[in-house]
Amino acid sequence: MRRGESKAATRGANRSSSSSSWKSRYIGYGLVLGFVLMLLYLMVNAQFSNSPNAYLGPATTSKTESIPATTYQGNQAWQEDGSRGLEEGHREEVASTQRSTGQRQEKDDESEKQRTEKNSIEEQLGNDRSSNYGEEGRQSEKKDTIEFSEFGGGTDDFNNYLDGLKPVTVRSVPNPEDAPPCTTRLNVPAMVIELGGLTGNYWHDFTDVLVPLFIGARRFGGEVQLLVVNLLPFWVDKYRRIFSQISRHDIVDLEKDDDRGVVRCYPHVVVGYGSRKEFTIDPSLDDTGGGYTMVNFTEFLRQSYSLPRDRPIKLGTNHGARPRMMILERTNSRKLMNLPEVAAAARAAGFEVTVAGGRPTSTYDEFAREVNSYDVMVGVHGAGLTNCVFLPTGAVLLQIVPYGRLESIAQTDFGEPARDMGLRYIEYDIAADESSLMDVFGKDHPMIKDPVAVHLSGWGNVAEWYLGKQDVRVNIERFRPFLTQALEHLQ
Repeated sequence: MRRGESKAATRGANRSSSSSSWKSRYIGYGLVLGFVLMLLYLMVNAQFSNSPNAYLGPATTSKTESIPATTYQGNQAWQEDGSRGLEEGHREEVASTQRSTGQRQEKDDESEKQRTEKNSIEEQLGNDRSSNYGEEGRQSEKKDTIEFSEFGGGTDDFNNYLDGLKPVTVRSVPNPEDAPPCTTRLNVPAMVIELGGLTGNYWHDFTDVLVPLFIGARRFGGEVQLLVVNLLPFWVDKYRRIFSQISRHDIVDLEKDDDRGVVRCYPHVVVGYGSRKEFTIDPSLDDTGGGYTMVNFTEFLRQSYSLPRDRPIKLGTNHGARPRMMILERTNSRKLMNLPEVAAAARAAGFEVTVAGGRPTSTYDEFAREVNSYDVMVGVHGAGLTNCVFLPTGAVLLQIVPYGRLESIAQTDFGEPARDMGLRYIEYDIAADESSLMDVFGKDHPMIKDPVAVHLSGWGNVAEWYLGKQDVRVNIERFRPFLTQALEHLQ
């Protein structure tokens, strides 16, 4: 019995020893594997220059909501409990997307003015210096530093986006007597709009303000008053033709009302208007009931600016005519390095070509009419392509997309919106050997060989190099079929 116990104990000890050895080996393997993975991560990360910015996605705008019988005092609204107002969670959402208005300061107004004044026609032509991936003085050395404040079509750092936004506080009261007495009353609906955030970048002017404003306010047929938070008079003046078509009433600076203690009363107020897609309209997502499309928006612009052309040239019925092409010139990042050759190829294909660039002397209204006179617009991805809103329905937009797996971004920012406008969209994707980055890094660097890895390494590298430090040289022979395709769309 003792011998059996001894053998059993020995077998148990052997199993324990074997199990311990097995665990030790796997722990060792795990430590070695972890060390190797960490070393690989550090090696890949060292390939790229660091950037503090990260793309966190666009800010969300609260759902459109109607508030009947509402009293407004500055940036606060009092609402009777019995009315169909905002739900509790919704009120929190409206407030959470904006910043406190009580902190209005002169230096904030001045900085907004300085930033928005950069939005000249030069930027509208593609030189989007105020955009978050613009650069000051590009050179081809990797050690250059570039400041970014926005990714074209998306947003920059989410906190920076929110810094320019201010709140409208909605409060429910049980009885009308609990609200401050009205100092002014207007028997038309009102709509609260916000001019903070990235207002001042040309693409964001339309994406964040003008398109959503059209969705929310057009249904009122001009009988609506706009209550503006963070009002920028010079910005409103630039788009005065649009605002005059939206509303027949004076625009109200809601923050000045707050300073003066003005209480405005309306039978119906809309707070938290917004678009559900970038730079376009999806009627299925429009909860205002207007049923508008992006074609309706471009028709509205043609009406606002008295643009004469609603359709491009029809080559089949205009024998011998040469369609007009506007090529947008960029002078900062994403320059078209062989622009003269591209223009010459377009002329040889049969187009009458104009290169739009530099600092034109025309007004914004005049430039809108100029764009409307063209049948084709060509440009490298950037804010200047926003001008396609003034092209006649059925015209052609040819977007040149820089190297670096940017096709999805290009589609979201301009491809899908162009199609929704009724334009014929063509996309030319730059190959590695057409990019200036090939000269900087060489074909074996991950920046050229593995753009997916660059995207995975962080948005900073994508914004800094693919958008901020890249120029393009189009392969003319490869580009010619795209010019032919543009002509075919105009037959």
